[in-house]
Amino acid sequence: MTAGRTVLLARDFERTLDALVARLSADPPPGPVEAWLFEDRAARAEAEARLAGLGIAARIRTAYKPLLAFFREEADLSGVRSAVVRYPRHPATHPDRFLLETYPLAMLLPDVAVRFEPGGTGLTYEVELHEEDGGCRRHQVFAPNLVQAGSFGRPVLVTSGWLRIAGSTDGPLDTEYAALFRQALDAVPATGVAAARLEIRADITAEDEPLGWGDEVLSLAEALHEDLFFALRERFQAGGGGNRPLQIVPDIRSGAAAIGLRITAGLPDDPDEAAGPPPAPLALCKRPLPLAEVQAALQAMGGRVFQARSVQGRPVPWLHKPGSVEPVLISAAQHGNETSGVIGALRAAAVLMRRKRAHFALIPVENVDGYALHQRLIAQNPRHMHHAARYTATGADLSASRDDERLARLTALRRSGARLHLNLHGYPAHEWTRPLSGYLPAGFEQWTIPRGFFLIVTHHPGWGRMASRLMATLARRLGADPALALANARQLATLRQHSQAQPFRVIAGIPCFLTEGRHYEAPLTVITEAPDETVHGAEFRRLHTAQMRAVLHAVAIYQKLCRPSRKRYRPRPPGRSWPVARRHRPGSARACP
Repeated sequence: MTAGRTVLLARDFERTLDALVARLSADPPPGPVEAWLFEDRAARAEAEARLAGLGIAARIRTAYKPLLAFFREEADLSGVRSAVVRYPRHPATHPDRFLLETYPLAMLLPDVAVRFEPGGTGLTYEVELHEEDGGCRRHQVFAPNLVQAGSFGRPVLVTSGWLRIAGSTDGPLDTEYAALFRQALDAVPATGVAAARLEIRADITAEDEPLGWGDEVLSLAEALHEDLFFALRERFQAGGGGNRPLQIVPDIRSGAAAIGLRITAGLPDDPDEAAGPPPAPLALCKRPLPLAEVQAALQAMGGRVFQARSVQGRPVPWLHKPGSVEPVLISAAQHGNETSGVIGALRAAAVLMRRKRAHFALIPVENVDGYALHQRLIAQNPRHMHHAARYTATGADLSASRDDERLARLTALRRSGARLHLNLHGYPAHEWTRPLSGYLPAGFEQWTIPRGFFLIVTHHPGWGRMASRLMATLARRLGADPALALANARQLATLRQHSQAQPFRVIAGIPCFLTEGRHYEAPLTVITEAPDETVHGAEFRRLHTAQMRAVLHAVAIYQKLCRPSRKRYRPRPPGRSWPVARRHRPGSARACP
């Protein structure tokens, strides 16, 4: 026991790269060596040079995204005008898994026309480099993988270390990266732990490597965070521990001198933020706001502020401004690592506060415990997605949870009478992978590659016509923004190169999804999705500006769609709302209360 926490595991690991160099140095191989490890480019090159000094010819490659590394590190592209890449379609994985693994190659080769085609069922990419003089060079790029049992017992194809020594060896090589992952899972009972938080601190040697395009980074540390968090979550679900409230917190550090793992269980000990003045001005914010600044901005806005409380005891403040037009609910940070909507919601609300007739409720941060965890994690790794902060302190998605902070949404809807919920979200600004669990994030396969700022509109039965009109008009108004249109076009072009799955409609350059169901409380819910996870600086400002504009456009469009029934509108007393059946004819132009 340490400081009220139970240590489940604490150990160091031998670095596979060092062990391999020592082994080859002590017993020189009979022929050339090829190895695939979880190491950054600089470390692999340094090891190759050490072995070359001993007369040992070795090529040490990355096991993670090997095709991308081939083009960055080995391919001679002088005089090459086009490339054909035939990607494997292994039967044990998603048909597009290896196509997605090539991302964002097409954008890294602006002078080479790249075409992707389905290939064989093995583990090898076939590459053709077509030269300007008509010549063609052919290469085979091995992608080391193994079929293993996944979190739910089903077989998955996982990235693996590998060793080839001419004339003697050709097979999988266990690595400290994979061993750390396995031992972390084995150290935690599948039935869960009797604690509020599980902390997983891991130190690895590999540094993050920016790719020079968009927000893309080769990050073994981030991949390990995602794999550990979701694999443990899945393990608990499969083993019966998913019913126990638990916050799983991987804290992965890169560039360490030694590789280590420490897992503890206990109570959260995040320090509370001191209250501070509201940031000035919001429009210039280049980073996610601390909770204290969000709450100060809300208090400074005026209007009546109410408060719920989170599982970990944090306040969940929300504001209600009564008015004479149709009410709406504006909320952000349902998922604590999606942060541009927080500033966008505050900026939009500040505009609406100046409109006397405007009627809205505002919850700037719904999931305050997840948001506070995100603030802690980005202090160390600001460019990582940190999906551990996506969920509440009990490990639930707030929209489907029974946690106390959800009362803010339910009470705000009831008190305001809002039938339209503007729910501002974000998603990863760069590729999302889980190399040790099948590469594609299970359950989130459609979210692996950014597709720009997009909309999801969901509606109750009978509200389809209004939802469709609202979505189309909102998309056209958002698409009229040149900066947003350009950014969307760029990300959509990349998506089309590297993914076959595009299950959405594009309106004015804005991807749109329209769904029907009762999984949200309001009859109409507009979800914005900004590629904001990991983003800072000018790009973050652009995204929270888009969030603000989405709110203001949606409010204006909604009021216009509801206008035919306005003469029958009576302001609701606080806390009262009318049932849909008594006040509405859903699906008509008079669908609003």
